[in-house]
Amino acid sequence: METDQVLHQQLPSAYRQLQPQAAQAISHGQPAHLQHHAHSLASQAGLDLTGLEDPDSVFNQELRLQDPNGHAFQNALPYDRNHSHQPMHIQNNGSPHTPQQQHNGGQFGVLRPLQHNSIDRLQQQEDLFGTPDGSDQKSNGHLSTKIVENPPNLAEWRQKLFDVNEMITLSEEEFQTYFPHVDNVYSHRSTQKYKRKPFVSHYWDCRLKGRPPGTPKSNDPNKKKRKRTARERDLCDVKIKITEYFPGAMLRADFVPDGGQPQDPQGNNFFTPGQPGDQAMQHQFGGMVLGANNSLNSPHPGANGQRFYTIQRVNGNGGNGKGDGVPGPHKHGLEESDRVKKNSIQRHTAKRDKEEKKTQKTYHKKATGNALATVRKHSKEGDLKLFGSCFCPFVQRTWIALEYKHLPYQYIEVDPYKKPQNLMEVNPRGLVPAIRHGEFACGESTVLIEYIDECNGLYPILPPLTDPQRRAFCRMWAEHINKKIVPLFYQLLQAQEFPKQAEYTKKLQDAISEIVEVSDPEGPFFLGHFMSFVDIHFAPWMIRLPRVMKHYRGWQDPDPGSRWGRWMHAIENNEHVKATTSTEDLYIDSYERYAQNRPNTSQLADAINGGYPLP
Repeated sequence: METDQVLHQQLPSAYRQLQPQAAQAISHGQPAHLQHHAHSLASQAGLDLTGLEDPDSVFNQELRLQDPNGHAFQNALPYDRNHSHQPMHIQNNGSPHTPQQQHNGGQFGVLRPLQHNSIDRLQQQEDLFGTPDGSDQKSNGHLSTKIVENPPNLAEWRQKLFDVNEMITLSEEEFQTYFPHVDNVYSHRSTQKYKRKPFVSHYWDCRLKGRPPGTPKSNDPNKKKRKRTARERDLCDVKIKITEYFPGAMLRADFVPDGGQPQDPQGNNFFTPGQPGDQAMQHQFGGMVLGANNSLNSPHPGANGQRFYTIQRVNGNGGNGKGDGVPGPHKHGLEESDRVKKNSIQRHTAKRDKEEKKTQKTYHKKATGNALATVRKHSKEGDLKLFGSCFCPFVQRTWIALEYKHLPYQYIEVDPYKKPQNLMEVNPRGLVPAIRHGEFACGESTVLIEYIDECNGLYPILPPLTDPQRRAFCRMWAEHINKKIVPLFYQLLQAQEFPKQAEYTKKLQDAISEIVEVSDPEGPFFLGHFMSFVDIHFAPWMIRLPRVMKHYRGWQDPDPGSRWGRWMHAIENNEHVKATTSTEDLYIDSYERYAQNRPNTSQLADAINGGYPLP
């Protein structure tokens, strides 16, 4: 029974790789010379078919479902791995091709249903490549649908596939990964199919060759006219041939590659010593290690029956401009091909980016209102430079500190999502805010506020050094803002379900209540009459509560006479906060991507203990 289970896993791939008479010879006890031939073929494929002669084996049970002429009965069903006699459902992930990689359950997991008359046809023609529609013995087409935007060694691959100075042998994974990056160089012209041969040839011309005159122009006045720029013809004579070898091609005893020459087991694979990808480049793509064929001892991509491709230059009639039949190189560089047309990957990413721009509202890249006036005031070259983004609250707290200290500075608006070079030079992480002060560069808003405070300026931000306990008190509650209030602000904004919105609203109000309760009772700021370290840390989120959180999450304004209400009022009307604040619509637009569903304000208030007023 254990032997039957092993055979049952191996047979689907084994049977497809054997010539039909040989498979029947093993299973039906045919003459020894046929059985010997079958085992020889299996040995080439690395398969052990010992035990197939057993008339009680699982495979022979399956074959007995056929009539003596090889026709499969209509009710023939595959067996499951436990030898039950229930039909099983075979999924193929929507792919038109049969899976090629072996898994624990064998190549196909279960024995496939036998197709009507297919075994008989294979026996008569001895052609493994005349199998029914839907099998893997068909062309995948000359184009790849695989999208890998930045595979390893891309520049070297593109140059190699542009030059094609020698025949290049590629695995299916390599072809699908890299050829879409050069399909702008070539234009497909024709496909040559062959009877009873395990390959198909695709011919491509250099795109700069130009097309001969085609269909005459239409005189239909209603036909939409295309705007086309005519290119000069006959700029290049290069033509390439891509030969696509079907799975199992090299396992055939009578295999002869395209062109009639015996196949070099090493091939001219791209990853050989001295070629791009040498030095054991190991990169994982789609379950296959690319660049593993990096030595002369590496197996051919099709040695184990995989689909593979060869690419060679075949222009032999004046390709080098001499008319001597010697195939010559392109008459232009790769840069010119890239200028004429974008490749498939570039077109795909451009289309994707365009669609994303349609569905996502972009963030603002220019301050508005009072903040814009401040930007213009500080646009001149200065030794102290603040790299910031108008929508970012972490930038605003640093900006407020600079305004509060009345330090001379230059404000530089940057797009942190594109990480411009001038920002990367200041902060290698590409994050804002960032400051360059002469040769000194630094990031992190909390650190920057303390640095700004220790520079010469008008007013102190932290209490004096003579009061270390109060300085520590300020740092502790600034940490409360960073570790509790700020995360809860974004958790509430991102929460889409109403119960979660109510939960995070309550948590955020609790966290704010904690800091309000320890603030100076008279206020109006945290330590009393003047703005200080904690106020600057909290101010950007305080002004976003009535602008953003009220708009998207129904946040309630505080009672004007409460301690929280007086603190909010003081922050809103502080000249340094106002100088760095943009108009309300900038913040509403910038946070739209975070907040999708707006709650009913009255329902939310009822869910949070009747509104849960802050002190």
